[in-house]
Amino acid sequence: MPTITNGRILFNSVPGDLPEPGKTTIYDESQALDLDTVPLNGGFLVKLLEISVDPYMKGRMHATSYEDIIPPFIIGKPLFSFGIGVVLRSENLQIRAGDHLHGMLEHAKYSVQKDPAAFDIIHNPLNLPWSNFLSVLGRPGKVEWLNPLSTNSHLKSGKTAFMAWREFAKAKKGEIVFVSTGAGSVGSLVIQFAKMDGLKVVASAGSDEKVQYMKGLGADVAFNYKTTKTADILRNEGPIDIYWDNVGGATLDAALEAANVNARFIECGMTTEYTDGGNIPVKKLLQIIIKSITLHGFFVDRLCPKWNEVFMNIVPSLVASEKLGFKEETFQGLEVVGHALLDLLKGKNVGKVVVHVAED
Repeated sequence: MPTITNGRILFNSVPGDLPEPGKTTIYDESQALDLDTVPLNGGFLVKLLEISVDPYMKGRMHATSYEDIIPPFIIGKPLFSFGIGVVLRSENLQIRAGDHLHGMLEHAKYSVQKDPAAFDIIHNPLNLPWSNFLSVLGRPGKVEWLNPLSTNSHLKSGKTAFMAWREFAKAKKGEIVFVSTGAGSVGSLVIQFAKMDGLKVVASAGSDEKVQYMKGLGADVAFNYKTTKTADILRNEGPIDIYWDNVGGATLDAALEAANVNARFIECGMTTEYTDGGNIPVKKLLQIIIKSITLHGFFVDRLCPKWNEVFMNIVPSLVASEKLGFKEETFQGLEVVGHALLDLLKGKNVGKVVVHVAED
């Protein structure tokens, strides 16, 4: 086979406020490969099909005190995040050519991988789009390190929403749930699972377009937190029995103030911690004691042993039958990863952001 150009997204410089495409990240075509002869050394050659873009990636562009468990991106090296790839060649008995893999992959059109334990082999009997396995059917993926910024992120939205709701919500028909970031890939599914359980759903997002999307998913009350005060909405619609928290900060404070006695808070994410400068104070913690509130922090990886079989028996069929609504915002071509990340951090997307790199 003739030598081909292996396009890659390289981490080029540490960003200030927001990463800049072409400066923070660059698309590089300097690497050439012959797919038939590139040495595998006992590994396997993977062609990248889909790659996930998620907010936590910005945190990996900075040195942090968590470097032992959150490896930062390295200047001059490719970004990496969860992706879907197909195996072209293999010298490993556990992986065969034609297998579709989910795991942490370099932002490179082709890469040689060494460790089969770092990947899940995806079986797709319903012939669903491969991108679905980064969003509504998001699989936890096998990684050597536990990443507290990414574990509950959009890359695992289906399992995050389903498993944590089943484990912690203890939902009763007629109760009230507040979902922050309700138009996101996780929150949008939580809205639907809550409605299936007969709850009244209050949900927030950052644009009028997203408000309409949440209403279309079944939210009873949907509002734009940028133009309406969260505390005012919850005061009128509450008290809330369940809070699905994706943001922390002032929104968490408002939920604590509006909580019912014995409320359950499901702490899925704290986007204010890595988009608004970090160390955002929460002032209403006394409400936890006064109202006997239970806070559940979680990593979805820890819920999988209990809930994975239930998830796989229920959710793929809901997706295939279009009984579970979700959105994927797809960017075309590996070279636009930087633009996709910037749009995501600016809150322009509705649903899960995926970059489509290549056909199967």
